[in-house]
Amino acid sequence: MASTVYRPHSVTLTEFGAVGDGKTLNTKSFQNAIFYLNSFADKGGAQLFVPAGRWLTGGFNLISHLTLSLDKDAVIIGSMDSSDWPLIDPLPSYGRGRELPGKRHQSLIFGWNLTDVIITGANGTIDGQGVVWWDWFHNHKLNYTRPHLIELMYSTNVVISNLTFKNSPFWNIHPVYCSQVLVEHVTILAPLDSPNTDGINPDSSTNVCINHCYVRNGDDVIAIKSGWDQYGISFAHPSSNISISNITGETRGGAGIAIGSEMSGGISEVRAEGLRIVNSLHGIRIKTAPGRGGYVTNVYVADVSMHNVSMAIRITGNYGEHPNNNYDRNALPVISNITIENVVGASVGVAGILEGIQGDNFSSICISNVSLSVQSRHPWSCSLIEGYSNSVTPGSCEQLSSNSGQTPVCYSGVSFSPSQIQAHTHRNGAGGLVDFVLHLVSNIV
Repeated sequence: MASTVYRPHSVTLTEFGAVGDGKTLNTKSFQNAIFYLNSFADKGGAQLFVPAGRWLTGGFNLISHLTLSLDKDAVIIGSMDSSDWPLIDPLPSYGRGRELPGKRHQSLIFGWNLTDVIITGANGTIDGQGVVWWDWFHNHKLNYTRPHLIELMYSTNVVISNLTFKNSPFWNIHPVYCSQVLVEHVTILAPLDSPNTDGINPDSSTNVCINHCYVRNGDDVIAIKSGWDQYGISFAHPSSNISISNITGETRGGAGIAIGSEMSGGISEVRAEGLRIVNSLHGIRIKTAPGRGGYVTNVYVADVSMHNVSMAIRITGNYGEHPNNNYDRNALPVISNITIENVVGASVGVAGILEGIQGDNFSSICISNVSLSVQSRHPWSCSLIEGYSNSVTPGSCEQLSSNSGQTPVCYSGVSFSPSQIQAHTHRNGAGGLVDFVLHLVSNIV
């Protein structure tokens, strides 16, 4: 849909000397084409078209008012030489590279402080050739944190659509410090044993809509984040107004939808519906730990189906490592107003493990209309949580008893119809789609 936006100026990558043989390095061609198109940024914007072929490249930067459009038979291939992926500073909300102290490798496709950016195609492919990075990771030979496929920072009005992402070295799609982001109709693929190949990770970002995506990878299908321990607390950029719908995911090492564990800037107003999670470790997961600080509140997850999932619901209060030893051990996260309802599951190992933090009970955890075919004789384990349950099979834990005599206080967001989005798109094109969808997302609160 986004590919229909009219750009008055357009060039093809081959006009800048690119060779699509899968062997010739085309980094300079991408850079030169985008440098040329920058002169049209204030003249209605421009499009860079990538034709059929296999286009090997290192990292390159986008500009504002740009459409990067791939032919259905175009494959952008990430170089397997780490020197073709530039080094950049760590994110201020992380304080260091996520894997190693110091700098980190820039993503294959990168942007900073941009507006009106569209990355799209007729289901063309972006392949990170991550296997070399995964080998370095497993053999402890990394010098810097691995790169993502796409990372946009401090950017607004972003559309990523109608593409296939394969074999990312690290996370696939990472909007960070962004607003008004639409990710739709993307396929993300990586081996189920590939390390940390998260699908879509909105991070310290607001007004984000993710819909109609298929993800099969080695880690979380979608993970919402907002910074790491003391760095995330001080940077104080929350993630909020996140809408997720119509997602199918399979992951051996993660969850269908995850929040955290980096959530120190705060996460709120999340609505996820229409999720199908198969052959996965976890279905729905919230991850945090002492030292994170921040909050996760006003989260609504509904209309979920699971099949062959080891653990349907998991809330973990003691997860993950810290950037260094300078984190505040007394910075406890606030986890409250979490609603999970209308969930069905077959061949589920354990229904749920819900664990708060000593002296920091997680509150208003509401689970209702959940029916799971569970293999374990001990389907639920709960500690240091408070909340409510109703119509849950097998029966949930005592801490969520529906017979407490108290009126439950459970969070529910405001839904909007995908048919509204489709109708508006046909009337106004994808440029109008961004404004319309994200206007709706902003009304979730």
